[in-house]
Amino acid sequence: MTTFLKKFTGSALLLGGLFAAQAAQFAEAAPADDLKGKNVVLVHGAFADGSSWDNVIPLLETRGLHVVAVQNPLTSLADDVAATRRVIEQQNGPVILVGHSWGGVVVSEAGNDDKVKSLVYVAAFAPDSGQSIADVTKGKPAPVWASELRKDSAGYLTLSTKAVFDDFAQDLPLPQKRLIAATQEPWAAGCIDQKVTKAAWHDKPSYFVISNRDRMIDPALQQEMAKNIDAKVTRVDTSHVAMVSQPQAVADAIIAASRAAH
Repeated sequence: MTTFLKKFTGSALLLGGLFAAQAAQFAEAAPADDLKGKNVVLVHGAFADGSSWDNVIPLLETRGLHVVAVQNPLTSLADDVAATRRVIEQQNGPVILVGHSWGGVVVSEAGNDDKVKSLVYVAAFAPDSGQSIADVTKGKPAPVWASELRKDSAGYLTLSTKAVFDDFAQDLPLPQKRLIAATQEPWAAGCIDQKVTKAAWHDKPSYFVISNRDRMIDPALQQEMAKNIDAKVTRVDTSHVAMVSQPQAVADAIIAASRAAH
């Protein structure tokens, strides 16, 4: 009987520990009251689409946030801002607006909407009022991938497979690199020179996820822009596609911005 009780007690303690661990994990992932009723609008960058956020979306939804990924046409700044504004308009309650790469330019303009309470830049450009990407990068060395851009007869740009593998998503597994290269969305070349009218970060709290191994936007430039907009910074040891390679770190930055939004 004593041996049986010892075994039973040991099993009970083991099961109790497992249940406690599962309960703690569930509590960590459970929707938080301060996140309910808040909306996250995700804006993808050049050469991509809304699926860029596939790894981040479930992490945000699990915490109780309502999430929508914009499908930008990548035809002009005005067109992408209009697409983003339409999504913002459809949200009930405060919006946390997130932009990756070129999407940072888009959210800098679209973020002036009254529903937008904070901005999150993920390895993104954060131009000032009256600035374009060309202005932000003026006088800086040309990136290594610039020679790998391909322009079609309509003036749309795509990256070579080599640039995707080596510079855009170098830390992803080979099958993911191939998928990104095969499904990339062409980006209108004129976007590089199109200027933000009024940068929303002047009036909205901002957050910045800096990719330390980014070969598309120099991490030093990201740091410079983050400082300029007085953003709360998160650093991740990733390529340009931080939301694909380290989605939890990106989700955590968005959750922090959401918690602070009123």
